[in-house]
Amino acid sequence: MKKIRHSLVFYRAMPIFHLPGYILMLVKKYHDTHCEDKEVLITIKKAIDASPELRSKKALIETFIAGINDVEDVMTEWHDFVAEQREQDLVAIIKEEKLKEAETRKFLDNSFREGEIKIVGTDIEKILPPVSRFGGGNRAKKKEGVISKLKAFFEKYFGIGGSVKFSDEP
Repeated sequence: MKKIRHSLVFYRAMPIFHLPGYILMLVKKYHDTHCEDKEVLITIKKAIDASPELRSKKALIETFIAGINDVEDVMTEWHDFVAEQREQDLVAIIKEEKLKEAETRKFLDNSFREGEIKIVGTDIEKILPPVSRFGGGNRAKKKEGVISKLKAFFEKYFGIGGSVKFSDEP
């Protein structure tokens, strides 16, 4: 029991960018047991639940664990998995909200580099689709919805999966 208590303190004390590495170590351990050691799964679940920063990433981590097969390098597989999922989610947001793709990608490059989504200023306005500002367009509601989706995207992918680049710009 004392060992588990120590581990939980370790989870909470670690910055988010180190935590996925620890969880990936547990995933590798689970994988090395041919996915039979359910204790490791319980430890992973507790680690995610104990970390407010990882709760938004829980489904992503669980999907990765469920889909992991015979791989040599769990870390490389994780980075590839996150990159693929991140791109799929971004493309879905751009299509659903009819956002300007190049501007949205540049906006997210800046957001991930700076560590936050800036919801004030002209940058957020640049990514929105044309909406009539006079009557019927409800630009404010559209902007709110886009910000909500981008924040959820940011929380899900910030700090995991290696380097992030959404646009081709330097």
